[in-house]
Amino acid sequence: MARYSNIKIITTPENPKRRYVTVKYPEISLNFSDIYVYPTRGDRYDTLAVAYYNDPSLWWIISRANPTLTNADSLIPPLGVQIRIPGPSRVASILSDFNTMNQ
Repeated sequence: MARYSNIKIITTPENPKRRYVTVKYPEISLNFSDIYVYPTRGDRYDTLAVAYYNDPSLWWIISRANPTLTNADSLIPPLGVQIRIPGPSRVASILSDFNTMNQ
């Protein structure tokens, strides 16, 4: 699955079963460049990531920017509730923080 392509896999001689390393996500603080939207029926975090970042794999940025609204691993934002989308200009910085935390 492409969603797991950047996650490290661990195997050891004692335990040859593949295990994924726990992924750490940066805290995404409020910023003046953030965009606020009301999701409509059919919206998902990955489709919103395509609309705002041109990359569906960045769905987690929008999901993690709204931690109190849904399960952090869900692709579906709640209907009728305003969600925050970090501004596109912040993506490089957020990805840099993510990569630093998961080296």
